[in-house]
Amino acid sequence: MKATQRNFASAAAGAARKARIFFFCGPDEAGAHGAAARIVSLLDAPGEKVEIEGSDLKKDPVRLADETRSTSLFGDRRHIIVRANGDEAHDAVKILTDSDAADIAEGWPVLIVASSATDKSRTAKLLEKRDDALVVMFYPPDLASVTGEVRRLADAAGLRMGSELAQRIAGSVGLDIRMAASEVQKLALYLDADAQAPRSVSAEDLDAIAAETEDDGMMPLVDAVLSGDAAAVPHELARFKQLGLNPVGTVLAMERRVAQLAQLAARMGDRPDVAGFVKGEVDARRLFFRDKDAIARQLQLWRGARLARLGERLIELHRSLLADSQAAPLLFAAGCTQIAQAARGRR
Repeated sequence: MKATQRNFASAAAGAARKARIFFFCGPDEAGAHGAAARIVSLLDAPGEKVEIEGSDLKKDPVRLADETRSTSLFGDRRHIIVRANGDEAHDAVKILTDSDAADIAEGWPVLIVASSATDKSRTAKLLEKRDDALVVMFYPPDLASVTGEVRRLADAAGLRMGSELAQRIAGSVGLDIRMAASEVQKLALYLDADAQAPRSVSAEDLDAIAAETEDDGMMPLVDAVLSGDAAAVPHELARFKQLGLNPVGTVLAMERRVAQLAQLAARMGDRPDVAGFVKGEVDARRLFFRDKDAIARQLQLWRGARLARLGERLIELHRSLLADSQAAPLLFAAGCTQIAQAARGRR
Protein backbone atom coordinates (compact mmCIF):
# COMPACT_ATOMS: atom_id res chain seq x y z
CA MET A 1 0.00 0.00 0.00
CA LYS A 2 1.05 3.56 -0.60
CA ALA A 3 -0.35 6.61 1.12
CA THR A 4 0.39 10.31 0.86
CA GLN A 5 1.36 12.72 3.59
CA ARG A 6 -2.08 14.29 3.23
CA ASN A 7 -4.14 11.12 3.70
CA PHE A 8 -1.85 9.33 6.16
CA ALA A 9 -3.89 10.49 9.16
CA SER A 10 -7.07 8.90 7.81
CA ALA A 11 -5.27 5.76 6.61
CA ALA A 12 -3.20 5.16 9.75
CA ALA A 13 -5.75 3.23 11.82
CA GLY A 14 -6.55 0.79 9.01
CA ALA A 15 -2.87 0.34 8.17
CA ALA A 16 -1.99 -0.38 11.80
CA ARG A 17 -4.50 -3.25 11.75
CA LYS A 18 -3.59 -4.63 8.34
CA ALA A 19 0.07 -3.92 7.58
CA ARG A 20 3.16 -5.48 9.18
CA ILE A 21 5.91 -3.47 7.44
CA PHE A 22 5.96 0.33 7.37
CA PHE A 23 8.37 2.51 5.37
CA PHE A 24 8.37 6.22 6.22
CA CYS A 25 10.73 8.38 4.18
CA GLY A 26 11.24 11.83 2.69
CA PRO A 27 13.01 15.06 3.63
CA ASP A 28 10.87 15.67 6.72
CA GLU A 29 12.48 13.29 9.19
CA ALA A 30 10.42 14.66 12.07
CA GLY A 31 7.24 13.86 10.14
CA ALA A 32 8.47 10.33 9.41
CA HIS A 33 9.31 9.71 13.06
CA GLY A 34 5.94 11.15 14.05
CA ALA A 35 4.20 8.76 11.66
CA ALA A 36 6.04 5.80 13.18
CA ALA A 37 4.99 6.91 16.66
CA ARG A 38 1.41 7.26 15.45
CA ILE A 39 1.35 3.69 14.10
CA VAL A 40 2.85 2.33 17.34
CA SER A 41 0.12 4.11 19.32
CA LEU A 42 -2.51 2.39 17.15
CA LEU A 43 -1.15 -1.15 17.50
CA ASP A 44 -3.33 -3.41 19.65
CA ALA A 45 -0.36 -4.48 21.77
CA PRO A 46 2.90 -2.82 20.70
CA GLY A 47 4.93 -4.33 23.54
CA GLU A 48 8.70 -3.89 23.77
CA LYS A 49 10.49 -1.61 21.31
CA VAL A 50 13.50 -3.15 19.53
CA GLU A 51 15.67 -0.55 17.74
CA ILE A 52 18.01 -1.44 14.88
CA GLU A 53 20.30 0.83 12.90
CA GLY A 54 20.14 0.59 9.12
CA SER A 55 23.94 0.33 8.99
CA ASP A 56 23.72 -2.84 11.11
CA LEU A 57 21.18 -4.36 8.72
CA LYS A 58 23.39 -3.51 5.78
CA LYS A 59 26.13 -5.63 7.36
CA ASP A 60 23.77 -8.40 8.50
CA PRO A 61 20.60 -8.32 6.34
CA VAL A 62 19.25 -11.60 7.75
CA ARG A 63 18.90 -10.03 11.17
CA LEU A 64 15.62 -8.24 10.43
CA ALA A 65 13.74 -11.41 9.50
CA ASP A 66 15.23 -13.13 12.55
CA GLU A 67 14.11 -10.30 14.85
CA THR A 68 10.53 -10.43 13.56
CA ARG A 69 10.32 -14.06 14.69
CA SER A 70 12.25 -13.70 17.96
CA THR A 71 10.79 -13.81 21.45
CA SER A 72 12.00 -12.21 24.64
CA LEU A 73 12.89 -14.19 27.73
CA PHE A 74 9.39 -13.61 29.09
CA GLY A 75 7.56 -14.03 25.79
CA ASP A 76 6.49 -10.38 25.63
CA ARG A 77 5.23 -8.76 22.44
CA ARG A 78 7.52 -6.54 20.41
CA HIS A 79 7.67 -4.01 17.60
CA ILE A 80 10.82 -3.18 15.62
CA ILE A 81 12.02 0.32 14.75
CA VAL A 82 14.67 0.63 12.04
CA ARG A 83 16.51 3.94 11.63
CA ALA A 84 18.07 3.84 8.18
CA ASN A 85 19.77 6.19 5.78
CA GLY A 86 18.61 5.81 2.19
CA ASP A 87 18.36 2.18 1.07
CA GLU A 88 20.48 0.70 3.88
CA ALA A 89 17.64 -1.66 4.84
CA HIS A 90 16.85 -2.81 1.28
CA ASP A 91 18.51 -6.23 1.39
CA ALA A 92 17.07 -6.94 4.83
CA VAL A 93 13.58 -5.99 3.66
CA LYS A 94 14.02 -8.14 0.53
CA ILE A 95 14.84 -11.18 2.69
CA LEU A 96 11.87 -10.45 4.94
CA THR A 97 9.40 -10.00 2.07
CA ASP A 98 10.64 -13.18 0.38
CA SER A 99 9.19 -15.05 3.37
CA ASP A 100 5.73 -16.61 3.26
CA ALA A 101 2.91 -14.13 3.77
CA ALA A 102 1.75 -16.15 6.78
CA ASP A 103 5.18 -15.88 8.40
CA ILE A 104 5.18 -12.10 7.91
CA ALA A 105 1.67 -11.85 9.36
CA GLU A 106 2.78 -13.79 12.45
CA GLY A 107 5.94 -11.73 12.93
CA TRP A 108 6.40 -8.53 14.87
CA PRO A 109 5.56 -5.21 13.11
CA VAL A 110 8.54 -3.48 11.46
CA LEU A 111 8.61 0.32 11.17
CA ILE A 112 11.42 1.78 9.04
CA VAL A 113 12.25 5.49 9.20
CA ALA A 114 14.57 6.16 6.27
CA SER A 115 16.20 9.57 6.05
CA SER A 116 17.47 10.58 2.59
CA ALA A 117 15.17 7.99 0.97
CA THR A 118 12.13 8.69 -1.20
CA ASP A 119 9.05 6.78 -2.31
CA LYS A 120 10.99 6.01 -5.50
CA SER A 121 13.78 4.21 -3.63
CA ARG A 122 14.40 0.49 -4.08
CA THR A 123 13.05 -0.30 -0.61
CA ALA A 124 9.84 1.61 -1.28
CA LYS A 125 9.40 -0.19 -4.59
CA LEU A 126 9.62 -3.54 -2.77
CA LEU A 127 6.76 -2.58 -0.50
CA GLU A 128 4.38 -0.18 -2.23
CA LYS A 129 2.22 -2.85 -3.94
CA ARG A 130 2.02 -5.21 -0.97
CA ASP A 131 -1.17 -5.43 1.06
CA ASP A 132 0.84 -6.10 4.23
CA ALA A 133 3.02 -2.97 3.89
CA LEU A 134 2.62 0.81 3.91
CA VAL A 135 4.88 3.40 2.23
CA VAL A 136 4.53 7.12 2.97
CA MET A 137 6.81 10.00 1.99
CA PHE A 138 6.89 13.13 4.14
CA TYR A 139 7.76 16.61 2.92
CA PRO A 140 8.77 19.51 5.17
CA PRO A 141 5.65 21.19 6.54
CA ASP A 142 4.86 24.83 5.97
CA LEU A 143 3.34 27.19 8.48
CA ALA A 144 -0.20 26.77 7.18
CA SER A 145 -0.16 22.97 7.33
CA VAL A 146 1.33 22.84 10.84
CA THR A 147 -1.15 25.48 12.01
CA GLY A 148 -3.96 23.31 10.67
CA GLU A 149 -2.52 20.25 12.42
CA VAL A 150 -2.27 22.17 15.71
CA ARG A 151 -5.95 23.09 15.42
CA ARG A 152 -6.84 19.45 14.70
CA LEU A 153 -4.86 18.28 17.73
CA ALA A 154 -6.48 20.98 19.84
CA ASP A 155 -9.98 19.97 18.76
CA ALA A 156 -9.25 16.34 19.65
CA ALA A 157 -7.95 17.41 23.06
CA GLY A 158 -11.04 19.51 23.82
CA LEU A 159 -9.39 22.89 23.26
CA ARG A 160 -11.12 25.76 21.46
CA MET A 161 -8.25 27.54 19.75
CA GLY A 162 -8.21 30.25 17.10
CA SER A 163 -5.88 30.33 14.12
CA GLU A 164 -3.68 33.04 15.62
CA LEU A 165 -2.79 30.97 18.69
CA ALA A 166 -2.37 27.82 16.60
CA GLN A 167 0.02 29.70 14.32
CA ARG A 168 1.92 30.97 17.34
CA ILE A 169 2.44 27.41 18.59
CA ALA A 170 3.47 26.23 15.11
CA GLY A 171 6.05 29.00 14.78
CA SER A 172 7.43 28.67 18.32
CA VAL A 173 8.32 24.99 17.86
CA GLY A 174 9.99 25.49 14.49
CA LEU A 175 7.19 23.66 12.61
CA ASP A 176 7.95 20.45 14.55
CA ILE A 177 4.62 18.63 14.81
CA ARG A 178 5.84 16.40 17.65
CA MET A 179 6.75 19.43 19.76
CA ALA A 180 3.49 21.11 18.81
CA ALA A 181 1.57 18.03 19.99
CA SER A 182 3.42 18.23 23.31
CA GLU A 183 2.39 21.89 23.72
CA VAL A 184 -1.24 20.99 23.00
CA GLN A 185 -1.11 18.19 25.59
CA LYS A 186 0.31 20.59 28.18
CA LEU A 187 -2.47 23.08 27.44
CA ALA A 188 -5.13 20.39 27.85
CA LEU A 189 -3.68 19.35 31.21
CA TYR A 190 -3.34 22.97 32.35
CA LEU A 191 -6.96 23.77 31.47
CA ASP A 192 -8.32 20.34 32.52
CA ALA A 193 -9.84 19.99 29.06
CA ASP A 194 -11.02 16.94 27.16
CA ALA A 195 -13.46 16.15 24.36
CA GLN A 196 -16.35 15.93 26.84
CA ALA A 197 -15.38 19.14 28.66
CA PRO A 198 -13.88 21.53 26.09
CA ARG A 199 -12.15 24.73 27.19
CA SER A 200 -11.27 27.93 25.34
CA VAL A 201 -7.57 28.84 25.07
CA SER A 202 -6.27 32.38 25.58
CA ALA A 203 -2.87 33.92 24.91
CA GLU A 204 -2.36 34.08 28.68
CA ASP A 205 -2.91 30.32 28.93
CA LEU A 206 -0.28 29.73 26.27
CA ASP A 207 2.16 32.03 28.08
CA ALA A 208 1.60 30.07 31.29
CA ILE A 209 2.47 26.64 29.89
CA ALA A 210 5.13 27.50 27.29
CA ALA A 211 8.33 25.77 28.35
CA GLU A 212 10.22 27.33 25.46
CA THR A 213 9.73 30.50 23.49
CA GLU A 214 11.64 31.91 20.57
CA ASP A 215 13.73 33.86 23.08
CA ASP A 216 14.78 30.89 25.23
CA GLY A 217 14.45 27.86 22.93
CA MET A 218 16.65 26.28 20.31
CA MET A 219 15.78 28.56 17.38
CA PRO A 220 18.17 31.40 18.32
CA LEU A 221 21.05 28.93 18.05
CA VAL A 222 19.68 27.51 14.79
CA ASP A 223 19.47 31.00 13.31
CA ALA A 224 22.90 32.08 14.60
CA VAL A 225 24.54 29.01 13.04
CA LEU A 226 22.77 29.10 9.68
CA SER A 227 23.10 32.88 9.40
CA GLY A 228 26.86 32.72 9.97
CA ASP A 229 26.73 34.84 13.14
CA ALA A 230 29.96 33.37 14.49
CA ALA A 231 30.14 35.97 17.28
CA ALA A 232 26.75 34.88 18.67
CA VAL A 233 27.29 31.13 18.40
CA PRO A 234 29.48 30.72 21.56
CA HIS A 235 26.90 32.62 23.64
CA GLU A 236 24.04 30.57 22.18
CA LEU A 237 25.91 27.31 22.80
CA ALA A 238 26.48 28.30 26.43
CA ARG A 239 22.81 29.18 26.88
CA PHE A 240 21.85 25.95 25.10
CA LYS A 241 23.90 23.97 27.62
CA GLN A 242 22.42 25.86 30.59
CA LEU A 243 18.88 25.05 29.41
CA GLY A 244 19.76 21.39 28.89
CA LEU A 245 18.35 21.32 25.37
CA ASN A 246 18.71 18.29 23.10
CA PRO A 247 21.47 18.37 20.42
CA VAL A 248 19.67 15.83 18.21
CA GLY A 249 16.43 17.80 18.38
CA THR A 250 18.28 20.98 17.45
CA VAL A 251 19.99 19.35 14.47
CA LEU A 252 16.55 18.15 13.37
CA ALA A 253 15.38 21.77 13.58
CA MET A 254 18.33 22.77 11.39
CA GLU A 255 17.46 20.02 8.90
CA ARG A 256 13.87 21.27 8.75
CA ARG A 257 15.10 24.82 8.14
CA VAL A 258 17.37 23.61 5.33
CA ALA A 259 14.48 21.74 3.72
CA GLN A 260 12.38 24.89 4.08
CA LEU A 261 15.14 26.97 2.44
CA ALA A 262 15.28 24.48 -0.44
CA GLN A 263 11.55 24.84 -1.04
CA LEU A 264 11.75 28.62 -0.88
CA ALA A 265 14.78 28.74 -3.20
CA ALA A 266 12.91 26.63 -5.75
CA ARG A 267 9.90 28.98 -5.63
CA MET A 268 12.07 32.10 -5.78
CA GLY A 269 14.05 30.96 -8.83
CA ASP A 270 16.34 33.67 -10.23
CA ARG A 271 14.59 36.62 -8.63
CA PRO A 272 17.23 38.95 -7.12
CA ASP A 273 15.01 40.59 -4.46
CA VAL A 274 15.25 38.07 -1.61
CA ALA A 275 13.71 40.39 0.97
CA GLY A 276 10.74 41.13 -1.28
CA PHE A 277 10.21 37.45 -2.01
CA VAL A 278 10.30 36.54 1.70
CA LYS A 279 7.83 39.32 2.52
CA GLY A 280 5.47 37.88 -0.07
CA GLU A 281 5.75 34.44 1.55
CA VAL A 282 4.87 35.96 4.93
CA ASP A 283 1.92 37.83 3.42
CA ALA A 284 0.71 34.55 1.88
CA ARG A 285 0.95 32.94 5.36
CA ARG A 286 3.51 30.39 4.17
CA LEU A 287 6.11 31.79 6.58
CA PHE A 288 5.88 32.83 10.22
CA PHE A 289 6.46 36.59 10.35
CA ARG A 290 9.05 36.32 13.14
CA ASP A 291 11.22 34.12 10.89
CA LYS A 292 11.26 36.68 8.08
CA ASP A 293 14.66 38.31 8.74
CA ALA A 294 16.49 35.06 9.52
CA ILE A 295 15.06 33.32 6.43
CA ALA A 296 16.06 36.24 4.22
CA ARG A 297 19.65 36.16 5.54
CA GLN A 298 19.90 32.41 5.10
CA LEU A 299 18.50 32.43 1.57
CA GLN A 300 21.26 34.86 0.64
CA LEU A 301 23.89 32.50 2.06
CA TRP A 302 22.66 29.03 1.14
CA ARG A 303 21.60 28.30 -2.43
CA GLY A 304 22.08 25.54 -4.96
CA ALA A 305 25.02 23.20 -4.39
CA ARG A 306 26.00 24.92 -1.12
CA LEU A 307 22.55 24.29 0.30
CA ALA A 308 22.70 20.63 -0.78
CA ARG A 309 26.10 20.21 0.89
CA LEU A 310 24.76 21.83 4.05
CA GLY A 311 21.93 19.29 4.14
CA GLU A 312 24.45 16.45 3.74
CA ARG A 313 26.64 17.88 6.52
CA LEU A 314 23.68 18.05 8.90
CA ILE A 315 22.72 14.44 8.14
CA GLU A 316 26.32 13.40 8.93
CA LEU A 317 26.22 15.38 12.18
CA HIS A 318 22.85 13.87 13.10
CA ARG A 319 24.15 10.34 12.59
CA SER A 320 27.33 11.00 14.56
CA LEU A 321 25.29 12.31 17.51
CA LEU A 322 23.14 9.17 17.52
CA ALA A 323 26.20 6.92 17.23
CA ASP A 324 28.11 8.42 20.19
CA SER A 325 25.85 9.92 22.85
CA GLN A 326 28.75 10.55 25.25
CA ALA A 327 30.63 12.71 22.76
CA ALA A 328 27.42 14.30 21.42
CA PRO A 329 27.83 17.70 23.20
CA LEU A 330 31.35 18.18 21.80
CA LEU A 331 30.40 16.93 18.32
CA PHE A 332 27.37 19.22 18.31
CA ALA A 333 29.32 22.31 19.37
CA ALA A 334 32.06 21.63 16.81
CA GLY A 335 29.51 21.05 14.04
CA CYS A 336 27.67 24.28 14.84
CA THR A 337 30.91 26.27 14.83
CA GLN A 338 32.05 24.80 11.50
CA ILE A 339 28.72 25.53 9.80
CA ALA A 340 28.63 29.09 11.17
CA GLN A 341 32.19 29.71 9.90
CA ALA A 342 31.28 28.36 6.46
CA ALA A 343 28.25 30.66 6.35
CA ARG A 344 30.28 33.63 7.57
CA GLY A 345 32.69 33.13 4.69
CA ARG A 346 29.85 34.00 2.30
CA ARG A 347 28.58 37.10 4.11
